[in-house]
Amino acid sequence: MKAVEVARILVRHELRLMVSLVRWLARRTHGVGGGSAFGYARGHGAVMFGFAFVCVVETVVMSVLLLDWPTVHAVVLFLDVYTVVIVVALHAANVVRPHVLDPDSGTLRIRGAVHVDLRIPLERIASVRRELRMSHERADGELNVEVGSQTTVTLELTEPVTHVAFFGRRREVRVVRFHADEPDALVRALTTGRRAARAQGPAPYPGG
Repeated sequence: MKAVEVARILVRHELRLMVSLVRWLARRTHGVGGGSAFGYARGHGAVMFGFAFVCVVETVVMSVLLLDWPTVHAVVLFLDVYTVVIVVALHAANVVRPHVLDPDSGTLRIRGAVHVDLRIPLERIASVRRELRMSHERADGELNVEVGSQTTVTLELTEPVTHVAFFGRRREVRVVRFHADEPDALVRALTTGRRAARAQGPAPYPGG
């Protein structure tokens, strides 16, 4: 991948984080529409804000240590403050971009901040179960969308769907594991949605 393309992806990523931060401050979610939102940021929030607090402490300490070097002080201060903003924006992205179950369009949208956005047609879901996993080994045909190194819901698909990674790499997956704050409620809603989707018949795969 060319350096220009990598830079474009990184800039787009940070712009999406900033937009997510604005949405979080305005208490507005992204992409829910008429569907049902299922959050996944609850257990991760304390860790993110703890990290942000450490960054703030570091910023204060470095500001004191570098007072006699104004140029270096200005550069380090900017980088430290920007790091704090990015950390808070990552949490904001987790909050405002929840998983979305939309029976009307026949899809489940699985998300992870601004890094993962996978749409799965409900009729392609062979099974769904609540399954707590704390460790995940990378395997062909499997996608793990972890929060705090854990997933709580496992999907097995009848047909693969295409996952597009952060830098654009595409791969087919037939097993998807992800985290939800309320996995039991999601599994129940998803089971009901699958039955409705099967009664309506197959729908075209969005984006596929």
